[in-house]
Amino acid sequence: MKFIKRAAAGILALVVSTGFIAGCTEYESGNEKVYTYDEAITELNAFNQQIEADEVKAPMDIYDTGSDKTMLADIDTFPLTVEGRGSINIEIAAATEMSSAAPDDWMNLVAESFNRERYEINGKTVSVTVRKITSGEVLTYMTEGDYRPDVYAPSSDAWGQMLQAKGVGVITVADRIAGNTAGVLMEKGTYDTFVKKYKEVNVKNVLDASVAGDLTFAYTNPYTSSTGLNILTAMLYAFDSSDPLSETAQKELLEYQKQSPPVAYTTGVLRDQASKGIIKAMVMEEQAYQNTPELKNYVYTPAGIRHDHPLYTFDYVSADKQQAAKLFADYCLNDENQKLADKKGFNLHNDYKSQPNGLDGAGYLAAQKIWKQSKDGGQPIIAVFIADISGSMAGVPINSLKESLLATSGYISSDNYIGLVSFADDVHINLPIKKFDNEQRAYFSGAVKSLDIEGNTATYDAVLIALKMMIDKKEEIPNAKLMLFLLSDGEQNRGYSLDRVAPIVGGLKIPVYTIGYNLSGSNSDATNQLKRLSGINEATLINASSDDLINHMRNLFNVEL
Repeated sequence: MKFIKRAAAGILALVVSTGFIAGCTEYESGNEKVYTYDEAITELNAFNQQIEADEVKAPMDIYDTGSDKTMLADIDTFPLTVEGRGSINIEIAAATEMSSAAPDDWMNLVAESFNRERYEINGKTVSVTVRKITSGEVLTYMTEGDYRPDVYAPSSDAWGQMLQAKGVGVITVADRIAGNTAGVLMEKGTYDTFVKKYKEVNVKNVLDASVAGDLTFAYTNPYTSSTGLNILTAMLYAFDSSDPLSETAQKELLEYQKQSPPVAYTTGVLRDQASKGIIKAMVMEEQAYQNTPELKNYVYTPAGIRHDHPLYTFDYVSADKQQAAKLFADYCLNDENQKLADKKGFNLHNDYKSQPNGLDGAGYLAAQKIWKQSKDGGQPIIAVFIADISGSMAGVPINSLKESLLATSGYISSDNYIGLVSFADDVHINLPIKKFDNEQRAYFSGAVKSLDIEGNTATYDAVLIALKMMIDKKEEIPNAKLMLFLLSDGEQNRGYSLDRVAPIVGGLKIPVYTIGYNLSGSNSDATNQLKRLSGINEATLINASSDDLINHMRNLFNVEL
């Protein structure tokens, strides 16, 4: 083990101990004090001369299974929101905007009412079970796993076409059970300025305004989000209507991605940013907009294809269950349940017609791959994972940390540069940053598997070491994007505090994604520390205690890495 010790000169020790740089001009960013970039670099270098870190030789894992992209969490991590008890019971995989808590619970209410009716087929009672799951996750679980729902209620028909393209025998039961649209949401002042110059809000004009620097437009992950997929395909069509998958369209998307904000992990992240006034233009479903009071000062304009929630069953489903699916579809469409849908924010803009995008199921799948290749605007990513190996992580947390990293590392592109740091009383560099080729991937797996519990928790010392590693690596790769992933329970009790580190993180503009373990509550000190760190540069906190941690991280890496 090679030991690196950074000894400070007396004057730098004084600078760091007082937390002050002569001539430093702090400014406010949200609720955080932030250094300028140059000041952050100076402060980062000073802090790093005070911290001891050792390099740990990582073993190569020649049996690495981290690249297995079929590793999915159990389907039961997506909850059943209604459970049927009939002799013929059909499970419906339902989009989250209709299978969640109120007001996004239309499907749940309709299913519960349907079950109370106790309909019969050939003398057998019929019921429905509802599983809350995003449209994109159903596609993933059906094509990469062994999930076989009886009925599928996605947001749009794009997902049904994609399943067909994947060889699944899809049977359309209803083209629409609750009407909806997706579109562009703009803050009122931004909308007025946009319309004055560009006349009409449509995808082409939004792209033109974004490229011209007149607008910052944010959208969501097209692998899981129907709205993200909708807008992505509308963009490609706007770039080249004769062939949305052409080299011309791909090059235009790549250029657009170079100056666009990072794709949001979830619509919730966009909504939170909008409520803070950070995002002025973004994608949104109309039903979600109607049910989000914080966005009342925004103007909604439909775009792309409609989101009418078709209902599908499959050729592997029995005749009785197919008949039950038709019975339930008819029930969804009765006057009472359509009036309920109206109250839940559906069935607006009924006169809006889907805009062409020139794509079929295979085309939608190809569009996702194009986005994956171009999402970083051709820029590689430098990322460091920081693993908490302090005593409070012993047992389930450290095992979960290792499992989730190994299970999802296969979603990290080989074009990116990855390193690993761990910490307890001291900071360890387990894997210096290198390109994530097969060799580095094997070393990463070996390093993760070798992590072992030690003592106290020098969280922000590790953050400072990782930031310095990335800044140094960026000198070799000037056009790279930087991001940090901290996996911890948030209980810092040694070394520098978040108050000392936050201005540096803000000045460097490096997003820090946090995965929190042992979080005791939404307002606990540990939770708030991790939320604060992620919030500095608009990243996100994932609660590792949720059963679908692997899915959260898989989707996060799909978006970011």
